[in-house]
Amino acid sequence: MKVLVTGAAGFIGSHTSHRLLDRGDSVIGLDNLNDYYDVTLKQARLKRLESKANFECAQIDVADTNGVKELVRSEKPDRVVHLAAQAGVRYSIENPYAYIEANVTGFLNILESLKEVGTEHLVFASTSSVYGANTNMPFSVHDNVDHPVSLYAATKKSNELMAHTYAHLFGLPATGLRFFTVYGPWGRPDMALFKFTDKMLKGEAIDVFNYGHHKRDFTYVDDIVEGIVRTLDQPATPNPDWTGDAPDSASAAAPYRIYNIGSNNPIDLLRYIEVLEQNLGVEAKKNMLPLQPGDVPDTYADVDALMNDVGYKPDTTIETGIANFVDWYREYYGINER
Repeated sequence: MKVLVTGAAGFIGSHTSHRLLDRGDSVIGLDNLNDYYDVTLKQARLKRLESKANFECAQIDVADTNGVKELVRSEKPDRVVHLAAQAGVRYSIENPYAYIEANVTGFLNILESLKEVGTEHLVFASTSSVYGANTNMPFSVHDNVDHPVSLYAATKKSNELMAHTYAHLFGLPATGLRFFTVYGPWGRPDMALFKFTDKMLKGEAIDVFNYGHHKRDFTYVDDIVEGIVRTLDQPATPNPDWTGDAPDSASAAAPYRIYNIGSNNPIDLLRYIEVLEQNLGVEAKKNMLPLQPGDVPDTYADVDALMNDVGYKPDTTIETGIANFVDWYREYYGINER
């Protein structure tokens, strides 16, 4: 297949592109290489991809309507994995306009382009953040998610609604994947594991919010990618049992589905830090701080729908995942063992 991967120079996008290339697909990447974080890291991810056959990347901003439409018209991808977005919960409080531009206008550009040329399947990234003020655990895709606590979450919920609209109006098969706290090699520097590692190796204190009482459904990046690819291979179909009298938010009478991808195993943040300490051989100095605006205390993914429909459940332990990240970090930044 020819697959368009937006955000191909990003953390999850680059891993997904590798997985698709390794199984023989052609990948057309799209990325604007913006400076939200270290551009050299994005360039290094792209360099690895460009060493493989059947990969090309267009440097286009997903919010560039004409650029996106021209690319989709010329390439006519069989399927699309849309991962390009402005990420981060806290940054959405500081710079809300960036989220509307990238996450809402950008997604509209993808939908409008695919409406014109068609596609077998659009798989797009949503987030566990859409559960917002929900406290019933584990979070289920069948739950109502109308109470986001960050603009980032609101934009991702809007993506789910927009995708359903295009599935309903134009028969565009679309599947949204709610990712739960992704981590692993080639990650983003604004993510907790990356920041913790950097500060601990420098002997600096790490900020531990909610006084360490977070629980997170940490999900290793390879598990996320496996879920993306397996879902991509099963285009969304209408749910014949769906009814407007008792609407299921995870499916529709249109070709539309929503799935959680999480480890289904919430871990205490302090345990996560403990495993990192063991791998770095460094004891963390901790600044214990209150819960940040926009954050939720706990996340826990119900993955029954993913298992039933796609036949997959993430299974990488944090012990394995963190060890892999630390090995990558040391190699990438040229840091020797203590």
